[in-house]
Amino acid sequence: MSKIDSQLSIPKQGLDRDEVLAKMKEARINDANYADGKTWSLVYYLGEEHSAFINKAHNLFSSTNGLNPMAFKSLMKMEAEVVRMSANLFHGDADTVGVMTSGGTESILMAVKAYRDYARKKRPWILRPEIIMPSSAHVAFDKAGHYLGVKIVAAPLKDDLTVDVKAVKKLINRRTIALVGSAPGYPHGVIDPITELGALALKKKLPLHVDGCLGGFLLPFVEKLGHPIPPFDFRVPGVTSISADIHKYGYAAKGASVILYRSMDYLKH
Repeated sequence: MSKIDSQLSIPKQGLDRDEVLAKMKEARINDANYADGKTWSLVYYLGEEHSAFINKAHNLFSSTNGLNPMAFKSLMKMEAEVVRMSANLFHGDADTVGVMTSGGTESILMAVKAYRDYARKKRPWILRPEIIMPSSAHVAFDKAGHYLGVKIVAAPLKDDLTVDVKAVKKLINRRTIALVGSAPGYPHGVIDPITELGALALKKKLPLHVDGCLGGFLLPFVEKLGHPIPPFDFRVPGVTSISADIHKYGYAAKGASVILYRSMDYLKH
């Protein structure tokens, strides 16, 4: 591994722009070479032509601020378009709503927050809410639970590495506020039985979040190519929200994700 000089304090003499860029390029010397396709799940690379394109697109808006959509109406317009396109892709209807986030972790965090606050309104007696997820689900659920005071309960997997729905059913109690399934899960690349989870969620009157951060912008197109993909989106009765990362197989610049809800009943929380 090559040694790179570290700059730990503000220099007395500033560097010109070319020197700054040269140092930044030098800092990459020990980074993984994503152009060789050896950084699966970290970098989604289509080639230099596409990278140059998304960099140009990003630079057009690098100084704008989405904090005030009335000042930058272009951002509000583009977000609304991306959310609507995503809702249509996942077979939502006119009531389907959502927002863009900075990535899959934030999308998951927003889903957990929505269901926590929804439960506070509908079932205020729950003091220690619980969400049941597959043991293979993304660690962002654990992070969200820690931040938001929600106990995350991990359900075991079957031999095919999908979540055991019978085990999920046994874990449901009076404190359960939501269920989770992955499409697919990060560790194994398999899709949980979303249809079965949806039926269980409906029976128990619980919301169901589908984490499609990895597969959300891949699976619909694999299905269009004629490959069998089990239903995982809003076609499944019981699915109430979906997270999907645009900066993965949507090939947008980092960070860009969407969190979609079947209705405003959940988004407003």
